[in-house]
Amino acid sequence: MRTMPAGEFKARCLRVMEEVRKYRMPVVITKKGRTVAKLVPPDAPVSEVFGCMAGTARIVGDVEAAVAAAEAWEAARRPSPSGRRRRTGSGRPVR
Repeated sequence: MRTMPAGEFKARCLRVMEEVRKYRMPVVITKKGRTVAKLVPPDAPVSEVFGCMAGTARIVGDVEAAVAAAEAWEAARRPSPSGRRRRTGSGRPVR
């Protein structure tokens, strides 16, 4: 870590900032021998979880269509154990 007086930093500010970015080496800025600031390189950008795979998939076919007809499902063909039609919570029979 490099240390430099505030006056020197003021005179070479842009060059020092570029060196910190390029070499990722922090610089401590002092005034009358006491630390007043620390110039550090920025953190690496964080990759977001949401949207990280955007544009990598293709939709083929109709995504809203049923995979199989209702008659193909065993649960739809099988009668209820009591022999009567099952009812939903609203009291209407299930078809």
